[in-house]
Amino acid sequence: MRSALPTSRGGLRLLVIQALVFSLFATLFVRLYYLQVVSGDEYQGRAAAQSVREIVVQPTRGLIVDDQGRPLVANRLTWVVSLDRTVLDKLPARERRILVRRVGKVIDQQPRRIEKKLLSCGAEGAEPGVCWNGSPYQPVPVAQDLPQDGAQRLREQPEDFPGVVVEQQTVRAYPRPFGINAAHLLGYLSPITEDELDTAEEAGDQSVNGASVVGRAGIEQQYDSWLRGMPGYQQVQVDSMGRVIGDEADVEAQPGDTLVTSIDAKVQSVVEQQLHERIMTARATVDPVTDRPFAADSGAAVVMEADTGRIVAMASQPTYDPSVWVDGITKKQLAALYSEKAGTPLLSRATQGQFAPGSTWKPFMTAAALTHGYSPSTTLPCSSAFRVGNRDFHNHESAAYGNITFAQALEVSCNTFFFRVGYDYWQKYGSDASDVDAEDPLVEEAEKFGFGSETGVDLPGEASGRIADRHWKRAYYKSMKSFYCGIAAKPQDADTSDFVYKFSREFCLEGYQYKVTDAVNFAIGQGDTIVTPLQLARGYAAIANGGTLYEPRVARAVVAADGTVIRRIPPTVSGHVDLPPGVHGYIDEALKGVTRQGTMAWKMVGFPQDEVPIRSKTGSAEVYGKQSTSWVASYSDDYVVVMMISQAGTGSGASGEGVRKIWEALYGIDGEQVVPDRAVIPGTLLPERLPSFRADGSILPPAVDPRRTSSDQEKR
Repeated sequence: MRSALPTSRGGLRLLVIQALVFSLFATLFVRLYYLQVVSGDEYQGRAAAQSVREIVVQPTRGLIVDDQGRPLVANRLTWVVSLDRTVLDKLPARERRILVRRVGKVIDQQPRRIEKKLLSCGAEGAEPGVCWNGSPYQPVPVAQDLPQDGAQRLREQPEDFPGVVVEQQTVRAYPRPFGINAAHLLGYLSPITEDELDTAEEAGDQSVNGASVVGRAGIEQQYDSWLRGMPGYQQVQVDSMGRVIGDEADVEAQPGDTLVTSIDAKVQSVVEQQLHERIMTARATVDPVTDRPFAADSGAAVVMEADTGRIVAMASQPTYDPSVWVDGITKKQLAALYSEKAGTPLLSRATQGQFAPGSTWKPFMTAAALTHGYSPSTTLPCSSAFRVGNRDFHNHESAAYGNITFAQALEVSCNTFFFRVGYDYWQKYGSDASDVDAEDPLVEEAEKFGFGSETGVDLPGEASGRIADRHWKRAYYKSMKSFYCGIAAKPQDADTSDFVYKFSREFCLEGYQYKVTDAVNFAIGQGDTIVTPLQLARGYAAIANGGTLYEPRVARAVVAADGTVIRRIPPTVSGHVDLPPGVHGYIDEALKGVTRQGTMAWKMVGFPQDEVPIRSKTGSAEVYGKQSTSWVASYSDDYVVVMMISQAGTGSGASGEGVRKIWEALYGIDGEQVVPDRAVIPGTLLPERLPSFRADGSILPPAVDPRRTSSDQEKR
């Protein structure tokens, strides 16, 4: 009886174990049934999703065209070589090195540079602007513009080039109609940065991705969101090793929109050519003051519609080739674009260059004077010099003309006449040099004409210029006091000129004071006041059109890929300059006199001014340590033309002939005759209609409008 108990207990244990095993198998079976039958579709979808990756398909960027539909920026097909990192990473190190070296010989690149391009941005050793910022499952572009024979070699020998993808893609192209450059207007593209991508993702912007390129300057940057389009996506299946094994689905990319501008390529060509020729001529001319050739280190020219503010042409020198960015710019090329020795080619002198306006400032001072106490019949002495304190301020070449009116003072560009105006207001309102809030009619009028603030042009990076009034001088003193007082506190050394040492001592003691010398210099556009060529063009447009200030505009309309006009960009009024009755007309007639018998007359001999009256003002701005800056500002019933050349001499001497050539082109003037058929713009004025965009991709110019005048021109 005692021996049966263990046997009974052993059987019980076995039974319990069997029950446990059975329950475990039952649980596993139920779970397996649940996973494969009840939830099978859900988990199958998850598994499939884990094996599907998205490859970005970049959209074709929109065109940029001129007012006639001529492409200024287009796209072209190019052979692009990419490397699939998922394949390269599976290769033994030695085979990878051999492959990269072999690819480098075909695309003419060093293996080291190729490897840098394959690094993901953010990885150790990644170089900004070179590293890959796109999808890790997408082949990485390492070269473009590959010649046809190189592309064929890579495509026909896949066994020698595993993981190498060769395909045609679109990149930016610059057709250069009539040979134009227009780099500062058009801008350029470069890869999106990580910060920009993060910002876009936070904002829910799906138009960019890690492989996107975005506008960096000019129109490309200002209208980037319209031009870039919407990326597409190609879904591909990958195996457990990350290798692509098939296609899943496609979402087509949407091309970017076309931007129609107010630029006329023919006018742009003339403006660029004349600016370049005037600079070259100045460099070959000896400066009689310094007895050495003029440096003529930079320049700008602007053509603007007076009644709308639309930019017809805009040029800047020195310039650069925008295509240098297309294939990825090198450090050496980038350094050259920022090089001061090369003249900082990336800087647009038209919108970012800031210069003393010289005598082109005087019409605005005339407007101020005739609004605040003076009258058209007022006469003042135009003496050879005007003494302020113990210093004589001179006329150009010390000429004297006796007692003259404002109109005559503008014609001969009399400095001493306007010195007296500035001196008079300083004595009347601001003789307390330390009174920062003293009234100043000249400053107030300059601000009304928009100087000292941005024009609002639809181009990025615009400079604001500067009105050197009492508030500016006080702020400048505070910011520079320690610097100049530091120079003054030490004995003069060999590296410090007498002028700098004396200036530093005076500045340290009384640099915050707005003195009478500041006031008289302000009245003739000298001293610390600076303007951009575009600001000056807008100011003269306000004189031409009766006082309306426009925000300058380059873009006219945004057009979809199918030709539908999505958005028109009308002129925008930013302010009005209200002058007493007759003042606008008085200044207008005076500036006609500058062209007929004044400082611009010798450059306009034989010009048919009865048919095409041109108003103008010349200027020669002086800056310490530099040669004179040449200015000519001019306008007709329709347009404003401004040209500036830094360190080139007198206004009419350096720029006058170029300005005349631009006017001749605009109106089709041949000798002393107006030949409308020779005008660079059909109908002489910009067309009101837009170009026609056809379904086959062709672009037709707008129908020629009948000749219009500024008095009845629609504000389009």
